[in-house]
Amino acid sequence: MPWQRVSTSAWGTHRTIGAAVRAAAEGSTVSVQPGEYQETLVLDKDVTVIAEKGPDTVRLIAVRGPALTVHGGDAVVRDLTIEAATEDEAAVVVRDGSPVFEGCRIDKGRVEIAGDGAPELRSCTVREAAGTGIRLTGNARAVLTDCSVTGVRGDGLTVDGAARPEVTGLVIDRVTGRGLYVSGAAGGLFAGCGISRTGAAGIEVTDAANPLLRECRVHDTRAEGVRVDGREAAKALVRGEATGTAVPASGIRLERCEILRTGAAGMTVSGGAEVLVLGCRVDEAGGSGVTADGAARLRIEDGRITRAAGSALTVSDTAGVTAVRTTLGQSGGNALFVFGQAETTLDDCELTDSAFTAAHCGDRTRTRLQNCRIKNCPEHGIRVTEDAVLLAEDVTVEEVRMTGLVVEGGDALLRRCTVSGALNGVHLETEHRPLLEDCEVSGTGRTGIHVGPGTTALLHGCRVSRTGSAGIFLDEHNASQLHRCEVTDTEGTAVVVWADSRPQLREVTVARSAKNGCYIGDRAQPLLEDCDFSATEFPALYVGAEATPLLRRCLVHDTEEDLTLAEGAAPEFEACRVSEVGHSAMPEQRPTSMPVKGVDEEGDGDEGARAETLEDLLAELGHLVGLERVKHEVASMAKLMRMVARRQEAGLAPPPLSRHLVFAGNPGTGKTTVARLYGRILAALGLLRHGHLVEADRGALVGEYVGHTAPKTTAVFRRALGGVLFIDEAYALVPEGQSTDFGQEAISTLVKLMEDHRDEVVVIVAGYPDAMDRFVDSNPGLASRFTRTLTFDDYASEELVLIVQRQAEQHQYQLADETCELLLRYFEDLGRGEGFGNGRAARQVFQRMTERHAERVSDLAVVETGDLTLVLPADVPVTA
Repeated sequence: MPWQRVSTSAWGTHRTIGAAVRAAAEGSTVSVQPGEYQETLVLDKDVTVIAEKGPDTVRLIAVRGPALTVHGGDAVVRDLTIEAATEDEAAVVVRDGSPVFEGCRIDKGRVEIAGDGAPELRSCTVREAAGTGIRLTGNARAVLTDCSVTGVRGDGLTVDGAARPEVTGLVIDRVTGRGLYVSGAAGGLFAGCGISRTGAAGIEVTDAANPLLRECRVHDTRAEGVRVDGREAAKALVRGEATGTAVPASGIRLERCEILRTGAAGMTVSGGAEVLVLGCRVDEAGGSGVTADGAARLRIEDGRITRAAGSALTVSDTAGVTAVRTTLGQSGGNALFVFGQAETTLDDCELTDSAFTAAHCGDRTRTRLQNCRIKNCPEHGIRVTEDAVLLAEDVTVEEVRMTGLVVEGGDALLRRCTVSGALNGVHLETEHRPLLEDCEVSGTGRTGIHVGPGTTALLHGCRVSRTGSAGIFLDEHNASQLHRCEVTDTEGTAVVVWADSRPQLREVTVARSAKNGCYIGDRAQPLLEDCDFSATEFPALYVGAEATPLLRRCLVHDTEEDLTLAEGAAPEFEACRVSEVGHSAMPEQRPTSMPVKGVDEEGDGDEGARAETLEDLLAELGHLVGLERVKHEVASMAKLMRMVARRQEAGLAPPPLSRHLVFAGNPGTGKTTVARLYGRILAALGLLRHGHLVEADRGALVGEYVGHTAPKTTAVFRRALGGVLFIDEAYALVPEGQSTDFGQEAISTLVKLMEDHRDEVVVIVAGYPDAMDRFVDSNPGLASRFTRTLTFDDYASEELVLIVQRQAEQHQYQLADETCELLLRYFEDLGRGEGFGNGRAARQVFQRMTERHAERVSDLAVVETGDLTLVLPADVPVTA
């Protein structure tokens, strides 16, 4: 290989490096002897320029402009020290080609790589530059390996345009601006880099830039560790083939990076940026650990955000943040602080040792916490305020000094959440209807669950135990609903219903309270149904002045005293029982509606109520006006079921039989009346425990938000256990053209409950004939369970007259023969469009007749007794 020598001494072949390069052939080596060379060197061919005696022996100093410019080729420059004329200028410029710089020092001025330049810098140092140390722009594709940038008055490394370098092991230290600045449409890989002691952000990314930062370390910055302010764009997440992780199709990605001891926030993401952070650590941030605002989208996986001076994670504006398997710990503010209209999801995260409330959700935010652990903070575990919405599933809150969970003005849906070791467990005070499902509160210093004044909360399947005062406190003007809840081992009253409240408590179990089982305040009107009270130190039930609670099928047992009444208290008891009570003041009652064969649930005879027989009920059915086909089918089913009951009594297997029915017919055709009789018939046969009817419609079954429907449907269904659930206008659960309506969730819940309680309940769905076909076809589970449809025909005119006659008899009126004849013509002339009410129309006509009768009789000078009862043709209204 030919050589060209360069020396400042006379014996050298060339006095300048430029002369040697011009004389060198392609592939030649230019060997430079120690010395200082003041020249402007241009490389445009494949030559190798080396300092013959190694690093720090050759200095190339620009006279003007860049000291070294590369216009093309694959030149190699090794061990040279290169300086610009001033630190404000470029010392090295690469505009094209793929040169290699190895072991070089740029002591003054910047390195500028532009155009299609694709140089490689190995173990090079840039220092004492102004503006930036290294700048890549255009379509540059540089490779930087184990280089360093120090002492720069400006940014360390700037990448803009469409440049995409590959940077490994770069060290940036003591720069007055940003350590790394990536903008425009630039990107590239930055791996194993160390950035420290910057005057601005350690790393800043703006516009549509999308770098990948891997195993980088940013520390001791005067501003943010990483700042991303991206251009707002809709960039969809895609699934990475290698890791299966959701990653931005274009955006910023940080993998296994460390951000330590920053002057401001550890990381700030704003604008329309999309950032994916994997396995990164943020520690000792001077502000928040991580902040997302604007319309930013941020996803954090396997992260640690600790010891921030402010909140660990702050989300605001319309930003969206998802954190998975991430620790938010030891923050000087909140662990999570969400405000504006942000949407945040934390999955399998830990929020610990915050200085304030662990998770604060305000304004109009939507926050989802699932499988998260919150512990050891001096304020609340979670606080929801203003119009914020919280969905928390499988969240544990422990060792907080105030309240585990507070909802003040916002809304919350909590499933399978646990609060322990807090001063208070849960506090709800809002105009919304928060839902707690299968949640547990234990070991609180004071109240377990407090529902504030005027609030309606839904508590389903919740357990409260070991509280320092009340277990559940329902404050004044409260309309909450408690279903299948359990309150045990309380130092105060288990359930407090404060003054002027009207909550509903169903299947609530109370045991081992140090005071009352249930304290009902003055003027309160709660419903207590199927509740169980035992082992209370004070009377199991206290009813305050002028309170009028209704207690239905409740049991008080194994306690010293069951009931204390204040002056003016007027409780009502239905089918309630006491057992093993020392001093009882509560009237024990048997079931009063539809006793089955004269035997109550315990099998004792009830001599005070005559059992309804099948014959009696079929006779009552036959007495109904019209409905001949329906009466025949119901009677046939009754006989079939009587045979089923007898086979069961004989120890024989029952034949396959579905007791659930579809009632198809127009309004006012007697569907509800027949449904009520059907339940009583099954009770008389011993196939249903009570036979009572629970009526429901879409409003009673479908919730107002995600997760509300299933508990609401379940609560209605459980009220119907032992009887009939009658769903009127059932087709409304499947609105046409709305496949994602919450009604589908109600149907799915019903199907499962019907399977789980197949022998305990009968479900009847009713509505217009055509619409009911669509309803049954909407779910395969419905079609297999509703195999029989009873069609309710419209009433004939003669039948409508008969209904009016029976109404008159019940109200002690008499219809003259002429009146009945006119009524028949009235119904024949009456339009029977979509809004026709059938039996309801007949009852309305009778009401109008009584009004016209009253007006007529009031004008008589002398009124005889017969005048008060006889309805004349003049009293029949005229058809429109």
